Amino acid sequence: MTDSPPPVTVTVTGLEIGLATGPVLLRRTGLRLRGGRITALTGPSGSGKTTLLRALIGELPRGARVTSGSIEVLGQDVLTLAPGALRTLRRRHVAYVGQDPGSALDPRMTARRLITELAADRSPEAVERVMAECHLPAPLAHHRPGALSGGQQRRLALARALARRPEVLLLDEPTAGLDADLRDDITALLRRLAAEHGLAVIMASHDPHAVAACADSVVTLGGGAVPYGPSATRVTAASASVPAPATTSLPAPAAEPAATPEGLHADDLHVAFTHRGHTHHALEGAGLHIPIGSAIGITGPSGCGKTTLLRTLAGLQVPQTGTLTWNGRPLPVHARKRSRDQQRRIQFVPQNPLGALNPSRTIGATLSRPLRLHRVVAAPDRPERVGSLLEAVGLPRDVARRYPHELSGGQRQRASIARALATEPDLLLCDEVTSALDPATATAVLDLLTRLRAEHRLTLVLVSHQLDLVADRTDTVHLLRAGCVVRPATRREGAASA
Repeated sequence: MTDSPPPVTVTVTGLEIGLATGPVLLRRTGLRLRGGRITALTGPSGSGKTTLLRALIGELPRGARVTSGSIEVLGQDVLTLAPGALRTLRRRHVAYVGQDPGSALDPRMTARRLITELAADRSPEAVERVMAECHLPAPLAHHRPGALSGGQQRRLALARALARRPEVLLLDEPTAGLDADLRDDITALLRRLAAEHGLAVIMASHDPHAVAACADSVVTLGGGAVPYGPSATRVTAASASVPAPATTSLPAPAAEPAATPEGLHADDLHVAFTHRGHTHHALEGAGLHIPIGSAIGITGPSGCGKTTLLRTLAGLQVPQTGTLTWNGRPLPVHARKRSRDQQRRIQFVPQNPLGALNPSRTIGATLSRPLRLHRVVAAPDRPERVGSLLEAVGLPRDVARRYPHELSGGQRQRASIARALATEPDLLLCDEVTSALDPATATAVLDLLTRLRAEHRLTLVLVSHQLDLVADRTDTVHLLRAGCVVRPATRREGAASA
């Protein structure tokens, strides 16, 4: 007598979602998931992976509607549930971790409080156990999200979800921004939870290694569900094509008569976060030289201080000690104390694009603002420049009329890059800008940055775990460890972080 299969927990049939204004966010698709199984959603950026995950908890983008199909989760029709029943489903049975987890974490609460707030077991031992499972060091329990790296914030959001002991777990890019070791640890944790506790997992991912390591089946949007895993046949790429960034020419920056070949120097930077007597050292004596016209890569394990270093160079994080110089002249450590010209020349692209895109403004308005503030072009020419910026990062011009919540995570990341390029900067600081992009789009965006570097003498700093992409596009890859730039990374060390 054979054991009966686990019950079906999620069924999606013929689902299509679109905006009232016309664009289709998710083309007709379906999936079927049983307890104890992991299904991966793949497909190019903008194919609807995030839209599908959010639809499973009854949350659609503003202005969107279901044009066909049905969604059933744990025997309930999500699309017809009363508000109270939908809240109960979300609170007790289904957990969702978004692609930008930092935006969902209350910045005033410590990691411990964020986990305890929703935990089924609120004992200190249970909180420590779930933090250890997600490879969060115990001392971080006393710190707020602002003191954590992007990868640590992602793991904190996962710990917060697992502490609820849900029956269905929805994950949007759960391994983005994590080094190879942590990626493997997280995928192993998901496999164990599915096998031992019957947890049903749906994860959207661009990471083929993560998908191969833990997924039982894959739904490629526009295709169907197929077996997957270490011993299964690999899935071919989605049939939907991804437009490569156009070769739109952006105007060359104005000549800089006083420029020298020095670039940006950072020396002996120390950054620490203290909360109620607990101190976390993010940077400890970090130093870096970025010559004009160069391309510098920075790698290192999650939590080693990469994001903090870039934010400090951008003037968004003030160090306790240390100095910055720009072309041989002192550069204020606080962005607000920098001149308008210094602000224009040094731009930062964050790992979380929602940090750069105002949710109440259209993408066009967001791109127009730096054009106006820095007087890059005259008012009548701004719409055309906005369109050129969007095309340069592979987005259609009509995206200018849309709001951030109407875009996929990958589309938001490209819009964030376009916003940074709007000021015609000399130095672009990029924090994991390809982590939310599918491989084809990631390659195209890095090719764009490489072309801009060649055409406009743009200086690049690229923080990434995807060293296979970055190493061939940079002059030097620096290794950051324990808050300090120790030396240039070797290809072997770079591969270990990829």
